[in-house]
Amino acid sequence: MCPTTLFESENHRNVLLDDFTAGALAVQVNQHVIVHNDAAMILDPGGHKVYSKVLSATFQTVGKAKLAYVFLSHQDPDIVAATNGWLMTTDATAYISALWTRFVPHFGLDSLVERRLLPIPDQGMKLNLGGQDLLIIPAHFLHSPGNFQVYDPVSKILYSGDLGASVNGLNSPVSDFDAHLPSMEGFHRRYMASGRSMRAWAKLVRQLDISIIAPQHGQYFQGPNVKRFIDWCESLECGVDLMDDMYRLPT
Repeated sequence: MCPTTLFESENHRNVLLDDFTAGALAVQVNQHVIVHNDAAMILDPGGHKVYSKVLSATFQTVGKAKLAYVFLSHQDPDIVAATNGWLMTTDATAYISALWTRFVPHFGLDSLVERRLLPIPDQGMKLNLGGQDLLIIPAHFLHSPGNFQVYDPVSKILYSGDLGASVNGLNSPVSDFDAHLPSMEGFHRRYMASGRSMRAWAKLVRQLDISIIAPQHGQYFQGPNVKRFIDWCESLECGVDLMDDMYRLPT
């Protein structure tokens, strides 16, 4: 597969990179790049297995723009494991929840670049990318206790991290929402913390004008499936809602 341009205008591009995990034992992951004017951001760039390929694809995608930010939605290794490489080979600044800034160095963060790993406060923040503000919005407990998503108001894309993830090995748009449910339902019931968290998220993101919801794993949602997905999340029982049957002594 080739990189997929999700949005493009005169000074703004949103690109879903090629899938570099095909045939690997590791979980399939999506990497996204946002370019505005002369600045770029890579979202959840991944681990060591894909690092060199993602780095090369990112430089090809951004062209003459400078990589300004590395966004890390949470602490999982498929997101942060290669952070040291990104900070050592670029001048970018990495952002992650304040909960995780002291954990990422355990993946081998060199002392030379530790100061460029910066915390995101619990309430989120704005990041100015080449003159355009991006919103870093809370998605705590979906699934990490320190978890964030990126909303790009130019393309109207919400980068949702693990929320919306599917395990069918594809990274194309969802065409049939009902047929897609089996590929993501089990993951969400087990990995998302609670229905209360899901309802809080749904209430928050309904304030945004969203054209695409792009997860870090699997297929993305666009058109009517954006609302279908938000509605589905709002009504889902998951995580601690379902724990009673799991807390049993082994037999």
